[in-house]
Amino acid sequence: MAVFTPLSDAQVAAFLEKFDVGSFVSLQGVAGGTENSTFFVTTDRRELVLTLFEQGEHEELPFFVDLLDYLDEHRLPVPGTIHDREGIALHSLAGKPALLFPRLPGKHPSAPNLAQCQALGHTLGHLHAVSQHFPGHRPNPRDLHWLRAVHHKVLTYISPDDQTLMKNEVDDFESAFSQHGELPQGALHGDLFRDNTLFEGDQLGGIIDFYNGCTGDLLFDLAIVINDWASNEDGSLNAERYTAILGAYQARRPLSADERALWPTMLRMTALRYWLSRLLVVYVDPPAHDLTPHDPERFRTILKARIAFGALPLPEVS
Repeated sequence: MAVFTPLSDAQVAAFLEKFDVGSFVSLQGVAGGTENSTFFVTTDRRELVLTLFEQGEHEELPFFVDLLDYLDEHRLPVPGTIHDREGIALHSLAGKPALLFPRLPGKHPSAPNLAQCQALGHTLGHLHAVSQHFPGHRPNPRDLHWLRAVHHKVLTYISPDDQTLMKNEVDDFESAFSQHGELPQGALHGDLFRDNTLFEGDQLGGIIDFYNGCTGDLLFDLAIVINDWASNEDGSLNAERYTAILGAYQARRPLSADERALWPTMLRMTALRYWLSRLLVVYVDPPAHDLTPHDPERFRTILKARIAFGALPLPEVS
């Protein structure tokens, strides 16, 4: 979240008149983040978040609106979009697509405890259970097809050993996935790092920032979570966090036999996904704004640890 397009109080006050959210009181730009302009808006009735979409495929925004509204209707802690008096959520403000959301409670957990890990696992399991019935469709833009198509773009910027590592991993992924049928499918968050969650103590107040949302392998989403939430500094898996998340998750959605078989591979594949995407931002496609890219080395370290040590055993479903 950041501010790339400034807004005046008068602009926002006029914008809010379309909605039944109360009268404008104050506006605060939100620093941090990489892609969109974000503001906290206070009215005489409630706290809101206003987002202007600065880049990306704007024609895909209706998918995100539909997904958030669907999850909100199923009582997931997500910011369902606020619709105007005519029932319309997606608007234009300052020449940019704009959405208004309720402001969810809580803060990002920098070092989640086991109760927070259990809460996240339980909620993600619930989300995936209901998302299998979501009618929308947006192909996963960072799946194995993407890895195969774009990894060559960074090869000249990395060491010969890393070039070999990356090429061998893509080949291994293709071989492993070709030996199994289609994995359980549904809507994914696609980027469920700790900084896309909000906690009040041990209570999960919200899952935010669904703009990598898509449909595809549910296991892909779960592997992203484990690599961020349950990795130690050296990239190895933290057994307590790992077990807390996966045990709570499987209480809501047990993994299939194919998912269990492919679990170590999916952990490696999602680690490579972030190593590659961060390398692309550093060397090939820098951000449109003057922002510091995330360090690719973090996910190279995680990938190397997954190759060296594999995955910890999956909790058994009782």
